[in-house]
Formats: sequence, structure tokens, C-alpha cells
Amino acid sequence: MNKRDFDAVVVGSGPNGLAAAITLQQAGLSVLIIEGKNTIGGGLRTGELTLPGFHHDICSAIHPLAIGSPFFEKLPLEKFGLEFINPIFPAAHPFDGGRAAVLCNSLQNTAQALGVDEHAYAGLIEPVVDQWPLIVNNVLGPLVFPKHPIALARFGLNALQSAMGISKKFSTKEAKGLWAGMAAHSIQPLTNISSAAIGIVLMAAAHLRGWPIPKGGSQSIADSLASYFIHLGGKIETNVYIRSLDQLPSSQAVLFDVTPKQLMTIAGHTFSPLYKWQLNRYRYGMGVFKIDWALNAPIPFTAKDCQKAGTVHLGNSFEEIAIGEQEIWNGKHSEKPFVLLAQPSVFDSTRAPGGKHTAWAYCHVPHASTTDMTEAIERQVERFAPGFRETILAKHTMNTAEMESYNPNYIGGDINGGVIDIGQLFTRPALRRSPYRTSAKGLYICSSSTPPGGGVHGMCGYHAAKRALRDIFSRLANKNLGFAGY
Repeated sequence: MNKRDFDAVVVGSGPNGLAAAITLQQAGLSVLIIEGKNTIGGGLRTGELTLPGFHHDICSAIHPLAIGSPFFEKLPLEKFGLEFINPIFPAAHPFDGGRAAVLCNSLQNTAQALGVDEHAYAGLIEPVVDQWPLIVNNVLGPLVFPKHPIALARFGLNALQSAMGISKKFSTKEAKGLWAGMAAHSIQPLTNISSAAIGIVLMAAAHLRGWPIPKGGSQSIADSLASYFIHLGGKIETNVYIRSLDQLPSSQAVLFDVTPKQLMTIAGHTFSPLYKWQLNRYRYGMGVFKIDWALNAPIPFTAKDCQKAGTVHLGNSFEEIAIGEQEIWNGKHSEKPFVLLAQPSVFDSTRAPGGKHTAWAYCHVPHASTTDMTEAIERQVERFAPGFRETILAKHTMNTAEMESYNPNYIGGDINGGVIDIGQLFTRPALRRSPYRTSAKGLYICSSSTPPGGGVHGMCGYHAAKRALRDIFSRLANKNLGFAGY
């Protein structure tokens, strides 16, 4: 690496690192992104994991928060090659017996399909959809006094409840099951306080902009962000893995798209004792075991609506999902795990050779577990799609250790950058006036270990960059950025 001066350096090129770098570059700074792997992207990468011509998303695959993110929607990414595809249904949830509940793009259609739970569903989700423009910067940002406190309070009254508590609003198996699949994205027991938040946000996102699939794979999101960043004048260096501050070129600010564990390795010696104590106490959560399949045909779901959904949640009833997630939280492996499955090639023909298909799935496992969950996951798919195994041409698996090896931010297989329970919802990664500042001047953290947490939305990086601009480059803090940040 050439030792030259930059105004700011961003370590890591995941969606948050890219968002931070773009925000700083938009303000007129000279910015360098340093990436440890030979390609940019973090969790946004696509590759031929199984057979030639089959393009699999190596980490994230479906992006409910990307298209509606206040950061992403301000960028002209379509001019830099990004195209989103919305499946017919954002998600479906099959049950034993051949029926399925469906999350539609239309709130009204979703509610009406739930029968006697129509009004309960609409009452839960419709206010969030209607008031989303008023609360989005608070929901997808740090804890600050809101501009619209009443609207945010209405959201918080439900979001801060447990998913179990919210389930009591529903009376049918279909509504309860659909809700359980959404809430299980929180990667914690459904009895935990605030486990309802992610389910509410995901359902609202479906009715606002859908759950889109990037044409060509998740890598296309990273590539378009990188192309835009370079268009603005930014620089990217790959194949440089940062292990200490000594490796960095001189700059006024460094933003790290890493979790507390890596940050401590790189810069811990510069931090105050209190800040080091807080980072060392930061908690990581359950991991994932992931499978990618090359298929000879679409997955033959018994419930036909599942064949029209980009995402399928496999877990049957609320009770079954809740029991399984609690077992995993307690360090056990579920015999019937909740499985999140994506089938992008049904809607994006670029993912596989003609007539062939790809599918992506994972289940939660105890933190750092290396147990092979292939049989358990495939058994769950076969349960709702008899004949699935006959369609498999090849498969590729990743346990938690392999996930962390591929992306060091996935500590113990935790894809959320740390537990997002009530204990870390407002204090990730440490209890500070600004969660993005470290205790060392000029050093910031911008990963999913900061608010608002996991997901492809770029808001952690955006808010961290805004903090750095205000701290160090105050005259540029509001230049050309388009919307408020903290």
C-alpha cells in the first residue's frame, strides 16, 4: 500500500463501510477504503459455490431494508448497474397439510387473506406503514430525541414487546405462524423483550417497497456502491488485511466496519479502560448453518403460493418455531429448526443455466457450533416440498466457523454483529453519547455492531460518517448529504 495521506480511511467494504465512505466522499473529503479480501462487499458477495453457471449469494440474499433505506434511496445506483427484482410475494409460510400464509406486497391483501385476523394484522402493521416516513430515521438510527415523538411512541409500544406477546393479538394458526417467521429474524428467543421489533419492520417493509432481489446476486449491490464511490473520486485497495493501526496510511479519521472483537485487536491499546471494558463485555449471539443448492428444477412446494415467493419460512406453527429458537439460545440443536430459504432463480434467470435453479437456506445454531445441520435443514424443506431432494444437483455448506473465516464480522456465525436484545438494542457496542465514537480521537466504528444493527441498509455507516464529519470536519458536516443524521 502506498503511504499517502487521506482525509479519512474506511476499513472494510461491507454495505456499512461503503455507505460511510460514500457519505464522507460526498462531503468533499478524500477517502480510501481498505478491504482484506480480493473483492469488495463484506456480506454482499456472489460466487459459483456449487457448479459452473450457478451463482449463489455467499452471505446475504434478500434485502428488505435496502431499497427503502434512507441512505440507499438517495443514491443513483441504477446508473451504476443495480437492478432490483420484486418477487410476486415477498414471503410465504407453509404449514403441515399443504396450506400457506403469504406476505403480499399489498397490506390489504395480506390482512384479508388472514381471515378473522384481518383487523388484528392491519392494526399492528398499517400505522407503521403510514407513519414510516416520520419514524424511519429513528428506527434505523441511534437513540436520540425524535422529531415525531408520538409516531415513534406508537411504534415502540408494539416493537418493544416480545414476539410471544404480540402473537396473542392473533387467533389463527396462519397469522401466528406468519408472525413467528418474521420475528425469528431477530435471532433470539421469541419471549425476549423487543423481539417483536424486527418482525414489525420486515412486514412493513414488504408493504412499502417489497423484499427485492438484486439482479445477478448480492454482489451487484456492492459493485454499484463501489462504482458510485469511485465515480465520486474515492479510492479502494483490496487484499490488505488490517491487524494494527500501524498498517494504515495517515488520515484525520478512521472508520472501522468491524465488530468489537476485531476493533480491540486493531486499536484496543489506544482506548480508555472503560471503553475497553465495555467492548470486552459485548455479547455475540446465535450462529447460522447455511446451505446453497444447485437444483435441476424449482423447489416443488406443496403450497403453490410458496412457489411464487422470494423467501419461504419453514417452521410450521408459532409454537414449534418458539420452542426451536429457545432451544438454540440455550445451547441445544433443534431437530426441527426454523429455516429461512430464498429461491432467487425463480425470479432472476441470471442465477443459473437455462431450466436450472439455485436456492439458499440457513438455520440458527448455538454460537460457534460446528454441527452439520444439512440433514435437518433438508428434512424441513422436504417436509413442505416432497421430492425436493430429487432436484439437488450439488450443494455447498458453511458452518459457523466457516462463516467467520469467510467474513470475520460473523463472530461465531453471528450474522447480526452481536445480539440485538434489549440489553444491546440501545447500547451497541457501548454505552456512550455517540455509539459510533470510540474513546480514541479520530477512530470510529461503523459496522452492524452499532445502531440500527444488522441488515443491508447502510445506515450504520451513514450515521458513523456523519458523526465523524461533525467531530472533525464540521464545516462539511451538512454538505450535499440530503437528510439529517447523528
